[in-house]
Amino acid sequence: MSDDEKCLPNRKKGKFEATHPCDELKRIAKELNCDMTDSQFAKHMDSIDPLSSLRRDFHYPKMKEVLGTDLSLVDPEEDCVYFCGNSLGLCPKNTKKYMDVELDKWAKMGVQGHLQGEGMPWAKCDECLDGDMAKLVGGRPGEVAIMNGLTVNLHLLLISFYRPTPKRHKIMCEGKAFPSDHYTFQSQINLHGYDPESSLLCVEPREGEMTLRMEDILAKIEEEGDSIAVICFSGVHYYTGQLMDMEAITRAGHAKGCYVGFDMAHAAGNVPLYLHDWEIDFACWCTYKYINSSAGCLACIFLHEKHKNNDFPKLLGWWGHRFDTRFEMNNELDLHPGAYGYRVSNPAGLLCPPIKASLEIFNKTSMEEIRAKSKLLTAYLEYRITERYGLTNEMSGNTVEQVDRDFQHVHVHIFTPSDPEQRGAQLSLSFSVDISYVFKELEKRGVICDERKPSVIRISPAPLYCSFQDIHRFMEYLDQALKAAAVTVASEQK
Repeated sequence: MSDDEKCLPNRKKGKFEATHPCDELKRIAKELNCDMTDSQFAKHMDSIDPLSSLRRDFHYPKMKEVLGTDLSLVDPEEDCVYFCGNSLGLCPKNTKKYMDVELDKWAKMGVQGHLQGEGMPWAKCDECLDGDMAKLVGGRPGEVAIMNGLTVNLHLLLISFYRPTPKRHKIMCEGKAFPSDHYTFQSQINLHGYDPESSLLCVEPREGEMTLRMEDILAKIEEEGDSIAVICFSGVHYYTGQLMDMEAITRAGHAKGCYVGFDMAHAAGNVPLYLHDWEIDFACWCTYKYINSSAGCLACIFLHEKHKNNDFPKLLGWWGHRFDTRFEMNNELDLHPGAYGYRVSNPAGLLCPPIKASLEIFNKTSMEEIRAKSKLLTAYLEYRITERYGLTNEMSGNTVEQVDRDFQHVHVHIFTPSDPEQRGAQLSLSFSVDISYVFKELEKRGVICDERKPSVIRISPAPLYCSFQDIHRFMEYLDQALKAAAVTVASEQK
Protein backbone atom coordinates (compact mmCIF):
# COMPACT_ATOMS: atom_id res chain seq x y z
CA MET A 1 0.00 0.00 0.00
CA SER A 2 1.39 3.42 -0.96
CA ASP A 3 1.71 6.33 1.45
CA ASP A 4 -1.11 8.12 -0.36
CA GLU A 5 -3.37 5.12 0.01
CA LYS A 6 -2.55 4.92 3.71
CA CYS A 7 -3.53 8.56 4.16
CA LEU A 8 -6.64 8.35 2.04
CA PRO A 9 -8.03 4.85 1.78
CA ASN A 10 -11.19 6.03 0.04
CA ARG A 11 -9.82 8.89 -2.02
CA LYS A 12 -10.97 9.12 -5.62
CA LYS A 13 -9.30 11.28 -8.22
CA GLY A 14 -10.60 14.81 -8.03
CA LYS A 15 -12.67 14.16 -4.90
CA PHE A 16 -11.01 16.75 -2.69
CA GLU A 17 -10.42 20.31 -3.74
CA ALA A 18 -8.09 21.15 -0.86
CA THR A 19 -4.96 19.40 0.36
CA HIS A 20 -5.78 16.62 2.76
CA PRO A 21 -4.30 17.26 6.24
CA CYS A 22 -2.50 13.94 5.98
CA ASP A 23 -0.37 15.48 3.23
CA GLU A 24 0.75 18.14 5.72
CA LEU A 25 1.60 15.43 8.25
CA LYS A 26 3.65 13.61 5.63
CA ARG A 27 5.51 16.81 4.80
CA ILE A 28 6.42 17.38 8.44
CA ALA A 29 7.52 13.76 8.86
CA LYS A 30 9.77 14.11 5.80
CA GLU A 31 11.36 17.24 7.26
CA LEU A 32 11.98 15.38 10.51
CA ASN A 33 13.33 12.38 8.60
CA CYS A 34 11.15 10.05 10.63
CA ASP A 35 8.13 7.87 10.10
CA MET A 36 4.68 9.08 11.14
CA THR A 37 4.36 5.98 13.31
CA ASP A 38 7.37 6.99 15.45
CA SER A 39 6.82 8.46 18.89
CA GLN A 40 9.26 11.21 17.89
CA PHE A 41 6.78 12.43 15.30
CA ALA A 42 3.91 12.61 17.80
CA LYS A 43 6.09 14.49 20.29
CA HIS A 44 7.14 16.97 17.62
CA MET A 45 3.54 17.60 16.56
CA ASP A 46 2.61 18.35 20.17
CA SER A 47 5.59 20.69 20.50
CA ILE A 48 4.39 22.82 17.57
CA ASP A 49 0.69 22.66 18.48
CA PRO A 50 -0.51 26.22 19.26
CA LEU A 51 -3.36 24.83 21.38
CA SER A 52 -1.31 22.39 23.47
CA SER A 53 -1.40 24.61 26.57
CA LEU A 54 -5.21 24.36 26.72
CA ARG A 55 -4.93 20.78 27.97
CA ARG A 56 -3.73 22.24 31.27
CA ASP A 57 -7.08 24.01 31.65
CA PHE A 58 -8.80 20.63 32.06
CA HIS A 59 -8.72 17.87 34.64
CA TYR A 60 -7.29 14.98 32.61
CA PRO A 61 -8.00 11.66 34.37
CA LYS A 62 -5.11 9.41 35.38
CA MET A 63 -5.00 5.68 34.79
CA LYS A 64 -5.34 5.02 38.52
CA GLU A 65 -8.50 7.15 38.60
CA VAL A 66 -10.32 5.38 35.79
CA LEU A 67 -9.12 1.82 36.43
CA GLY A 68 -9.22 1.56 40.20
CA THR A 69 -7.17 -1.36 41.48
CA ASP A 70 -6.71 -3.21 38.16
CA LEU A 71 -3.54 -1.47 36.98
CA SER A 72 -1.48 -4.42 35.79
CA LEU A 73 -1.45 -3.30 32.15
CA VAL A 74 -0.66 0.42 32.55
CA ASP A 75 1.35 3.00 34.45
CA PRO A 76 -0.98 4.22 37.25
CA GLU A 77 0.37 7.79 37.09
CA GLU A 78 -0.01 8.12 33.34
CA ASP A 79 -2.90 10.05 31.79
CA CYS A 80 -5.65 7.82 30.50
CA VAL A 81 -6.45 8.07 26.80
CA TYR A 82 -9.65 10.09 26.72
CA PHE A 83 -11.31 9.86 23.32
CA CYS A 84 -14.91 10.34 24.43
CA GLY A 85 -15.47 14.08 24.04
CA ASN A 86 -18.26 13.27 21.63
CA SER A 87 -20.18 11.87 24.61
CA LEU A 88 -18.95 13.88 27.61
CA GLY A 89 -16.19 16.46 27.56
CA LEU A 90 -13.59 16.70 30.30
CA CYS A 91 -14.03 18.98 33.31
CA PRO A 92 -12.46 22.46 33.04
CA LYS A 93 -10.40 23.21 36.13
CA ASN A 94 -12.25 26.46 36.83
CA THR A 95 -15.61 24.70 37.05
CA LYS A 96 -15.31 23.93 40.76
CA LYS A 97 -14.15 27.47 41.55
CA TYR A 98 -17.16 29.00 39.82
CA MET A 99 -19.51 26.47 41.38
CA ASP A 100 -18.13 27.24 44.83
CA VAL A 101 -18.80 30.95 44.30
CA GLU A 102 -22.48 30.26 43.66
CA LEU A 103 -22.79 27.77 46.52
CA ASP A 104 -21.13 30.23 48.88
CA LYS A 105 -23.44 33.00 47.72
CA TRP A 106 -26.47 30.80 48.32
CA ALA A 107 -25.20 29.93 51.79
CA LYS A 108 -24.55 33.55 52.74
CA MET A 109 -27.24 35.47 50.87
CA GLY A 110 -30.13 33.13 50.16
CA VAL A 111 -32.67 34.58 47.77
CA GLN A 112 -30.67 37.79 47.37
CA GLY A 113 -28.30 35.81 45.15
CA HIS A 114 -30.79 36.17 42.31
CA LEU A 115 -29.59 39.73 41.71
CA GLN A 116 -26.68 40.38 44.08
CA GLY A 117 -23.32 39.04 45.18
CA GLU A 118 -20.26 37.69 43.41
CA GLY A 119 -20.34 35.53 40.33
CA MET A 120 -23.40 35.52 38.10
CA PRO A 121 -26.81 36.80 39.25
CA TRP A 122 -29.03 33.75 39.07
CA ALA A 123 -31.88 35.67 37.45
CA LYS A 124 -29.63 36.45 34.48
CA CYS A 125 -26.96 33.76 34.64
CA ASP A 126 -27.93 32.43 31.22
CA GLU A 127 -27.81 35.91 29.71
CA CYS A 128 -24.28 36.35 31.05
CA LEU A 129 -23.17 33.50 28.77
CA ASP A 130 -25.29 33.43 25.67
CA GLY A 131 -23.20 36.04 23.84
CA ASP A 132 -20.16 33.77 23.94
CA MET A 133 -22.34 30.79 23.10
CA ALA A 134 -23.71 32.62 20.08
CA LYS A 135 -20.18 33.37 18.92
CA LEU A 136 -19.35 29.66 19.17
CA VAL A 137 -22.12 28.70 16.72
CA GLY A 138 -22.10 31.71 14.43
CA GLY A 139 -25.20 33.36 15.84
CA ARG A 140 -25.95 37.02 16.47
CA PRO A 141 -27.05 38.61 19.76
CA GLY A 142 -30.60 37.63 20.54
CA GLU A 143 -30.51 34.49 18.38
CA VAL A 144 -29.30 32.11 21.11
CA ALA A 145 -30.83 31.16 24.45
CA ILE A 146 -29.44 28.76 27.06
CA MET A 147 -32.25 26.69 28.54
CA ASN A 148 -33.73 23.26 29.30
CA GLY A 149 -32.42 20.03 27.77
CA LEU A 150 -31.84 19.33 24.10
CA THR A 151 -34.93 17.20 23.44
CA VAL A 152 -37.19 19.58 25.34
CA ASN A 153 -35.84 22.40 23.19
CA LEU A 154 -36.41 20.44 19.99
CA HIS A 155 -40.02 19.92 20.99
CA LEU A 156 -40.46 23.62 21.80
CA LEU A 157 -39.04 24.62 18.42
CA LEU A 158 -41.08 22.10 16.46
CA ILE A 159 -44.27 23.40 18.07
CA SER A 160 -43.49 26.62 16.21
CA PHE A 161 -42.02 25.30 12.98
CA TYR A 162 -43.95 22.06 12.43
CA ARG A 163 -47.44 23.22 11.45
CA PRO A 164 -48.59 20.47 9.11
CA THR A 165 -51.25 20.83 6.45
CA PRO A 166 -52.76 18.16 4.20
CA LYS A 167 -50.26 19.25 1.54
CA ARG A 168 -47.21 19.82 3.79
CA HIS A 169 -47.14 17.32 6.60
CA LYS A 170 -43.76 15.60 6.43
CA ILE A 171 -40.67 15.92 8.62
CA MET A 172 -37.48 14.94 6.80
CA CYS A 173 -34.47 13.57 8.67
CA GLU A 174 -31.67 11.04 8.27
CA GLY A 175 -32.64 7.38 8.44
CA LYS A 176 -30.62 6.66 11.56
CA ALA A 177 -31.27 9.86 13.47
CA PHE A 178 -30.38 9.87 17.14
CA PRO A 179 -33.19 7.97 18.90
CA SER A 180 -34.36 10.98 20.92
CA ASP A 181 -34.73 13.04 17.74
CA HIS A 182 -36.56 10.23 15.99
CA TYR A 183 -38.99 9.88 18.90
CA THR A 184 -39.52 13.66 18.92
CA PHE A 185 -40.42 13.68 15.24
CA GLN A 186 -42.78 10.74 15.66
CA SER A 187 -44.54 12.28 18.65
CA GLN A 188 -44.93 15.68 17.01
CA ILE A 189 -46.45 14.03 13.95
CA ASN A 190 -48.82 12.01 16.13
CA LEU A 191 -49.83 15.08 18.13
CA HIS A 192 -51.01 16.73 14.94
CA GLY A 193 -53.07 13.72 13.93
CA TYR A 194 -50.78 12.41 11.22
CA ASP A 195 -49.11 9.01 10.83
CA PRO A 196 -45.30 8.73 11.11
CA GLU A 197 -45.43 5.91 8.56
CA SER A 198 -46.37 8.44 5.89
CA SER A 199 -45.24 11.73 7.43
CA LEU A 200 -41.73 10.90 8.67
CA LEU A 201 -39.44 10.94 5.65
CA CYS A 202 -36.10 9.26 6.42
CA VAL A 203 -33.22 9.56 3.95
CA GLU A 204 -31.21 6.34 3.85
CA PRO A 205 -27.67 5.62 2.63
CA ARG A 206 -27.32 3.71 -0.59
CA GLU A 207 -27.19 -0.05 -0.36
CA GLY A 208 -23.85 -1.18 1.01
CA GLU A 209 -22.92 2.31 2.27
CA MET A 210 -22.97 3.73 5.79
CA THR A 211 -23.08 7.48 5.18
CA LEU A 212 -25.40 9.71 3.19
CA ARG A 213 -24.47 11.29 -0.09
CA MET A 214 -25.26 14.98 -0.36
CA GLU A 215 -26.58 14.54 -3.88
CA ASP A 216 -29.12 12.03 -2.55
CA ILE A 217 -30.26 14.39 0.22
CA LEU A 218 -30.67 17.26 -2.22
CA ALA A 219 -32.44 15.05 -4.74
CA LYS A 220 -34.89 13.89 -2.09
CA ILE A 221 -35.59 17.49 -1.07
CA GLU A 222 -36.25 18.37 -4.71
CA GLU A 223 -38.49 15.33 -5.15
CA GLU A 224 -40.49 15.57 -1.93
CA GLY A 225 -40.08 19.22 -0.99
CA ASP A 226 -43.64 20.31 -1.74
CA SER A 227 -44.90 17.86 0.91
CA ILE A 228 -42.24 18.63 3.53
CA ALA A 229 -43.01 21.02 6.39
CA VAL A 230 -39.70 20.73 8.26
CA ILE A 231 -36.24 19.38 7.40
CA CYS A 232 -34.24 18.52 10.51
CA PHE A 233 -30.92 16.70 10.24
CA SER A 234 -28.04 16.26 12.66
CA GLY A 235 -25.19 18.68 12.05
CA VAL A 236 -22.74 15.84 12.69
CA HIS A 237 -24.19 12.36 12.78
CA TYR A 238 -23.63 10.69 16.13
CA TYR A 239 -23.07 7.17 14.74
CA THR A 240 -21.01 7.73 11.61
CA GLY A 241 -19.38 11.05 12.48
CA GLN A 242 -20.48 12.47 9.11
CA LEU A 243 -20.57 16.27 8.93
CA MET A 244 -23.54 17.46 6.91
CA ASP A 245 -23.39 20.32 4.43
CA MET A 246 -25.83 22.38 6.44
CA GLU A 247 -25.69 25.41 4.20
CA ALA A 248 -26.56 23.39 1.08
CA ILE A 249 -29.38 21.53 2.84
CA THR A 250 -30.82 24.81 4.13
CA ARG A 251 -30.63 26.46 0.74
CA ALA A 252 -32.33 23.50 -0.95
CA GLY A 253 -35.03 23.31 1.71
CA HIS A 254 -35.85 26.99 1.52
CA ALA A 255 -36.09 26.78 -2.26
CA LYS A 256 -38.93 24.28 -1.78
CA GLY A 257 -40.66 26.32 0.91
CA CYS A 258 -39.56 24.17 3.88
CA TYR A 259 -38.34 25.26 7.29
CA VAL A 260 -34.87 23.89 8.04
CA GLY A 261 -33.35 23.16 11.45
CA PHE A 262 -30.53 21.07 12.88
CA ASP A 263 -29.66 19.11 15.98
CA MET A 264 -26.16 20.41 16.64
CA ALA A 265 -25.35 18.13 19.60
CA HIS A 266 -22.25 16.68 17.90
CA ALA A 267 -21.41 19.81 15.91
CA ALA A 268 -21.37 22.65 18.46
CA GLY A 269 -17.84 23.10 19.77
CA ASN A 270 -16.62 20.51 17.25
CA VAL A 271 -16.71 22.32 13.89
CA PRO A 272 -17.07 25.98 12.90
CA LEU A 273 -20.70 26.93 12.50
CA TYR A 274 -22.28 29.94 10.83
CA LEU A 275 -25.91 29.45 11.71
CA HIS A 276 -26.94 33.03 11.01
CA ASP A 277 -25.10 33.37 7.72
CA TRP A 278 -26.41 30.00 6.54
CA GLU A 279 -29.93 31.31 7.27
CA ILE A 280 -30.84 28.20 9.23
CA ASP A 281 -34.29 28.69 10.74
CA PHE A 282 -33.67 26.97 14.07
CA ALA A 283 -31.20 24.71 15.86
CA CYS A 284 -30.67 23.12 19.25
CA TRP A 285 -27.72 21.51 20.99
CA CYS A 286 -26.47 20.26 24.33
CA THR A 287 -23.41 21.60 26.12
CA TYR A 288 -21.87 18.49 27.68
CA LYS A 289 -20.10 16.97 24.67
CA TYR A 290 -17.54 19.13 22.88
CA ILE A 291 -18.57 22.14 25.01
CA ASN A 292 -17.44 20.36 28.19
CA SER A 293 -20.09 21.69 30.57
CA SER A 294 -20.93 18.67 32.77
CA ALA A 295 -23.31 15.75 32.37
CA GLY A 296 -26.89 16.80 31.64
CA CYS A 297 -26.02 20.48 31.64
CA LEU A 298 -28.26 23.14 30.14
CA ALA A 299 -28.90 23.02 26.40
CA CYS A 300 -29.32 25.83 23.87
CA ILE A 301 -31.49 26.99 21.00
CA PHE A 302 -30.83 29.14 17.97
CA LEU A 303 -33.64 31.12 16.35
CA HIS A 304 -32.71 33.12 13.27
CA GLU A 305 -33.38 36.81 13.67
CA LYS A 306 -35.74 36.76 10.67
CA HIS A 307 -38.14 34.92 13.00
CA LYS A 308 -37.52 37.35 15.87
CA ASN A 309 -41.06 38.66 16.00
CA ASN A 310 -42.84 35.57 14.72
CA ASP A 311 -46.44 34.82 15.60
CA PHE A 312 -45.90 31.06 15.47
CA PRO A 313 -47.61 28.89 18.06
CA LYS A 314 -45.36 28.31 21.04
CA LEU A 315 -45.48 27.15 24.65
CA LEU A 316 -45.19 30.13 26.97
CA GLY A 317 -43.77 30.64 30.41
CA TRP A 318 -42.88 33.42 32.79
CA TRP A 319 -39.24 33.50 31.73
CA GLY A 320 -40.19 34.36 28.16
CA HIS A 321 -41.64 37.62 29.51
CA ARG A 322 -39.37 40.68 29.20
CA PHE A 323 -37.27 41.19 32.30
CA ASP A 324 -38.21 44.85 32.69
CA THR A 325 -41.90 44.05 33.20
CA ARG A 326 -41.67 40.46 34.42
CA PHE A 327 -42.22 41.30 38.06
CA GLU A 328 -45.30 43.47 37.58
CA MET A 329 -47.21 40.20 37.92
CA ASN A 330 -50.26 41.43 35.98
CA ASN A 331 -50.55 38.32 33.81
CA GLU A 332 -50.34 40.45 30.69
CA LEU A 333 -47.68 38.82 28.55
CA ASP A 334 -44.91 41.11 27.35
CA LEU A 335 -43.09 38.50 25.29
CA HIS A 336 -39.40 38.95 24.72
CA PRO A 337 -38.61 38.87 21.00
CA GLY A 338 -36.25 36.30 19.53
CA ALA A 339 -34.87 33.22 21.24
CA TYR A 340 -35.52 34.58 24.75
CA GLY A 341 -39.24 34.34 24.11
CA TYR A 342 -38.91 30.55 24.02
CA ARG A 343 -37.67 30.35 27.61
CA VAL A 344 -40.36 28.96 29.87
CA SER A 345 -38.60 28.59 33.24
CA ASN A 346 -35.81 30.30 35.13
CA PRO A 347 -32.28 29.01 34.43
CA ALA A 348 -30.47 26.72 36.85
CA GLY A 349 -27.97 28.92 38.67
CA LEU A 350 -25.73 25.97 39.50
CA LEU A 351 -25.59 24.74 35.91
CA CYS A 352 -24.32 27.96 34.42
CA PRO A 353 -20.88 27.97 36.12
CA PRO A 354 -19.70 24.88 34.17
CA ILE A 355 -20.71 26.58 30.92
CA LYS A 356 -18.82 29.71 31.98
CA ALA A 357 -15.67 27.70 32.73
CA SER A 358 -15.75 26.00 29.35
CA LEU A 359 -16.56 29.06 27.26
CA GLU A 360 -13.60 30.86 28.84
CA ILE A 361 -11.34 28.19 27.32
CA PHE A 362 -12.97 28.52 23.91
CA ASN A 363 -12.41 32.27 24.15
CA LYS A 364 -8.65 31.67 24.34
CA THR A 365 -8.71 30.48 20.75
CA SER A 366 -11.17 30.30 17.85
CA MET A 367 -13.23 27.60 16.22
CA GLU A 368 -11.07 28.00 13.12
CA GLU A 369 -7.91 27.20 15.12
CA ILE A 370 -9.67 24.33 16.87
CA ARG A 371 -10.81 22.98 13.52
CA ALA A 372 -7.31 23.19 12.05
CA LYS A 373 -5.89 21.07 14.86
CA SER A 374 -8.87 18.74 14.74
CA LYS A 375 -8.29 17.99 11.06
CA LEU A 376 -4.65 17.12 11.73
CA LEU A 377 -5.43 14.98 14.79
CA THR A 378 -8.17 13.05 13.02
CA ALA A 379 -6.06 12.59 9.89
CA TYR A 380 -3.19 11.30 12.03
CA LEU A 381 -5.50 8.83 13.74
CA GLU A 382 -6.90 7.76 10.37
CA TYR A 383 -3.41 7.25 8.95
CA ARG A 384 -2.21 5.23 11.94
CA ILE A 385 -5.25 2.93 11.85
CA THR A 386 -5.12 2.49 8.08
CA GLU A 387 -1.37 1.94 8.07
CA ARG A 388 -1.68 -0.79 10.69
CA TYR A 389 -5.06 -2.36 10.03
CA GLY A 390 -6.23 -1.19 6.63
CA LEU A 391 -6.28 -4.67 5.14
CA THR A 392 -9.03 -6.25 3.13
CA ASN A 393 -8.59 -9.80 4.35
CA GLU A 394 -10.09 -10.69 7.71
CA MET A 395 -8.52 -12.60 10.54
CA SER A 396 -8.33 -16.27 9.61
CA GLY A 397 -6.92 -17.82 12.77
CA ASN A 398 -9.08 -20.35 14.57
CA THR A 399 -6.66 -21.45 17.27
CA VAL A 400 -4.56 -19.76 19.92
CA GLU A 401 -1.42 -20.95 18.14
CA GLN A 402 -2.43 -19.10 14.97
CA VAL A 403 -3.22 -15.80 16.66
CA ASP A 404 0.33 -14.43 16.66
CA ARG A 405 0.68 -15.13 12.96
CA ASP A 406 -2.76 -13.92 11.97
CA PHE A 407 -2.91 -10.93 14.32
CA GLN A 408 -1.53 -8.76 11.54
CA HIS A 409 -4.63 -9.56 9.46
CA VAL A 410 -7.18 -8.12 11.88
CA HIS A 411 -9.08 -5.55 9.86
CA VAL A 412 -10.39 -2.20 11.12
CA HIS A 413 -12.88 -0.43 8.90
CA ILE A 414 -13.31 3.34 9.20
CA PHE A 415 -16.68 4.32 7.83
CA THR A 416 -16.55 7.97 8.84
CA PRO A 417 -15.89 9.88 5.60
CA SER A 418 -12.22 10.24 4.72
CA ASP A 419 -12.87 13.68 3.29
CA PRO A 420 -11.94 16.04 6.18
CA GLU A 421 -14.71 18.43 5.10
CA GLN A 422 -17.28 15.73 5.79
CA ARG A 423 -16.31 14.86 9.36
CA GLY A 424 -15.48 16.38 12.73
CA ALA A 425 -13.31 15.08 15.57
CA GLN A 426 -14.55 11.49 15.38
CA LEU A 427 -13.80 8.23 13.60
CA SER A 428 -16.33 5.42 13.78
CA LEU A 429 -14.63 2.02 13.66
CA SER A 430 -15.82 -1.50 13.04
CA PHE A 431 -13.64 -4.57 13.42
CA SER A 432 -13.22 -8.05 12.02
CA VAL A 433 -13.49 -9.29 15.61
CA ASP A 434 -16.47 -8.76 17.92
CA ILE A 435 -16.37 -5.16 19.17
CA SER A 436 -17.50 -6.17 22.66
CA TYR A 437 -14.17 -7.98 23.13
CA VAL A 438 -12.20 -5.07 21.69
CA PHE A 439 -14.02 -2.47 23.79
CA LYS A 440 -13.48 -4.44 26.99
CA GLU A 441 -9.77 -4.81 26.29
CA LEU A 442 -9.41 -1.09 25.52
CA GLU A 443 -11.11 -0.28 28.82
CA LYS A 444 -8.59 -2.46 30.68
CA ARG A 445 -5.85 -0.24 29.25
CA GLY A 446 -7.41 3.06 30.26
CA VAL A 447 -8.75 4.00 26.82
CA ILE A 448 -12.01 5.89 27.34
CA CYS A 449 -14.14 5.70 24.21
CA ASP A 450 -17.63 4.38 23.61
CA GLU A 451 -19.42 1.47 22.03
CA ARG A 452 -22.51 1.98 19.92
CA LYS A 453 -24.55 -1.01 18.87
CA PRO A 454 -24.61 -2.86 16.65
CA SER A 455 -21.00 -2.64 15.46
CA VAL A 456 -19.24 0.63 16.21
CA ILE A 457 -16.58 1.95 18.55
CA ARG A 458 -16.39 5.74 18.36
CA ILE A 459 -12.98 7.37 18.81
CA SER A 460 -13.04 11.12 19.32
CA PRO A 461 -9.77 13.05 19.86
CA ALA A 462 -11.16 16.41 21.02
CA PRO A 463 -8.58 19.06 20.04
CA LEU A 464 -8.93 21.24 23.15
CA TYR A 465 -7.33 18.60 25.36
CA CYS A 466 -6.20 15.64 23.23
CA SER A 467 -2.70 15.33 21.79
CA PHE A 468 -0.81 13.51 19.06
CA GLN A 469 0.92 11.49 21.75
CA ASP A 470 -2.50 10.37 22.96
CA ILE A 471 -3.10 8.94 19.50
CA HIS A 472 0.30 7.26 19.48
CA ARG A 473 -0.44 5.68 22.85
CA PHE A 474 -3.91 4.68 21.68
CA MET A 475 -2.39 2.75 18.80
CA GLU A 476 -0.15 0.84 21.21
CA TYR A 477 -3.14 -0.02 23.39
CA LEU A 478 -5.24 -0.90 20.35
CA ASP A 479 -2.55 -3.36 19.22
CA GLN A 480 -2.60 -4.97 22.65
CA ALA A 481 -6.41 -4.94 22.85
CA LEU A 482 -6.89 -6.53 19.43
CA LYS A 483 -4.34 -9.23 20.17
CA ALA A 484 -5.99 -10.01 23.50
CA ALA A 485 -9.42 -10.02 21.85
CA ALA A 486 -8.16 -12.35 19.13
CA VAL A 487 -6.82 -14.74 21.75
CA THR A 488 -10.20 -14.75 23.49
CA VAL A 489 -12.07 -15.35 20.25
CA ALA A 490 -9.70 -18.12 19.19
CA SER A 491 -10.00 -19.81 22.58
CA GLU A 492 -13.78 -19.76 22.39
CA GLN A 493 -13.68 -21.29 18.92
CA LYS A 494 -11.56 -24.27 19.99
